[in-house]
Amino acid sequence: MKKVLFAFLGSALLLAACNNASETSASTEKKDSSATTMNDKETKEIRNRKIAMESVEAFNNHNVDAVMKDADPNTVDYGDGTMTPVKSVDSVKAGIKAWLTAMPDTKGEDLKAVAEGDWVMVWGKWSGTWKAEFMGMKPTGKTYKISDVDIFKFSDDGKILEHHNVQSPMTIAMQLGMKMPK
Repeated sequence: MKKVLFAFLGSALLLAACNNASETSASTEKKDSSATTMNDKETKEIRNRKIAMESVEAFNNHNVDAVMKDADPNTVDYGDGTMTPVKSVDSVKAGIKAWLTAMPDTKGEDLKAVAEGDWVMVWGKWSGTWKAEFMGMKPTGKTYKISDVDIFKFSDDGKILEHHNVQSPMTIAMQLGMKMPK
């Protein structure tokens, strides 16, 4: 009877050990899968943050083609939401070129970025002087200085799908002395 009891107990312990090992293995696989998912997410966020900062730095260097090099062909610039969105890379490029021609000393300083999922926010201080015609208006020679946040949305393959910002174009217009159409 003792032999049967020991055999039963030994089998039970062996079975428990095997179950525990498979649970540990399943748990480890789940953790590995979860870690891979987290690493993929972190890798995308790092990539997106890098692309957003490169785009903003290209704007700072007045290199319009580099600003838009990672934009989806159907990208949309929503601005702060008060104006009609600008659709397509070519239309966005035209707007940037017009701005940088009119404000040739435009620059951003103290630029910082944070990424979460498909979104990246870049904030900093921007300034420039109105020195050339813009949208049919004559320059005033006045400067603007604002704090702004540029918000980028990315596709899974790292293309910029959307751009938003929080600064009001009216604030800049007032600082520059623009006469806005009624």
